[in-house]
Parts: sequence; C-alpha cells; structure tokens
Amino acid sequence: MAPRTHSVPVTLPHPALPLADWADCYELLVPGQATTAISAAKRALGDFPAWVRALMWLRNAIVSPFGLKGSDNSPGGKAEMVGFFPVISQSSEQAVLGFDDTHLDFRIVVDVRQAGELAQRVSVTTLVRRKILLGRIYVAVITPFHRLIVRTMLARLARPVTAMS
Repeated sequence: MAPRTHSVPVTLPHPALPLADWADCYELLVPGQATTAISAAKRALGDFPAWVRALMWLRNAIVSPFGLKGSDNSPGGKAEMVGFFPVISQSSEQAVLGFDDTHLDFRIVVDVRQAGELAQRVSVTTLVRRKILLGRIYVAVITPFHRLIVRTMLARLARPVTAMS
C-alpha cells in the first residue's frame, strides 16, 4: 500500500509568514533514503504534471488583467527557483519558498524530520496573508485546486528517486 498524504493542523502565527491569516499543511511519511528539505521541495514541486501546468496557464490568463503576478514571473537577480517559486531560505530541515504580490503574500514551507531509523516525515505548509478583498476571493476560488495539487505533488516523494526522471 502506497503512503498517503494527510492534513495536519497549522498554528498561526507562523515564523515563515507571521501575518498569515490562512494556512494548510499536508504531510507524508517517506520510507527509505534520507533527503534534505530543498531536495524534497525540488522533487515535489520542481516539475509539475501537464494537468497542473494547464491549470497554472489558465490561472495566469485569468489573473493577468488584474495585475497579479503569474507563475512564470521569476524574480530578478539570482534567486534560486524551485519550479515556479523563488527560494527565500533553506536549511537541511526546512525550505521556504514564495513571494509577495499586491493581493496576497504566500509561503510554501517544506519541512523534513526523521521518523525512526528508516523514514522521514515531509510536510508542506502553505501560508497566505490576504491583503485585500481580491486576495480573499482568489484564495476561496483556488483552494480546492490547491489541495489537490499539493497532495499530488507531495505524494510524488513516495516514489523511488529513479522514477522521478
């Protein structure tokens, strides 16, 4: 039986985005070899399936008239990226990705903890600070898609590394 992702509670305020007013977290027990948080982030979020890329294209087409950043807008300079997301900070146990926009600020926090000798617990926490009404509407509309995408991407960590190519 394949490992399954499950929802876990999030306590706000969170250090990665202290003013966040919306959050969720999913976690997965990953057996096998040890990984760092940035490696887990890259495996889970670095290469989206075609159906997710199609949803992101649709999202970008809908939000661009409102002046919102698209998933293809990488920050200037030399920011390291994981998929669509700039890396804000990283350690072996935690990677924080995200950016600030006019309607909301968001962070994706990937945490990795040992779970016995032969497994790690990997969690993906999404934190959002909704700044204006448009941010509240946006989060309400995308939440069902967000949940499906995060669970799908996190579940990829349960596959052997060789299957990720």
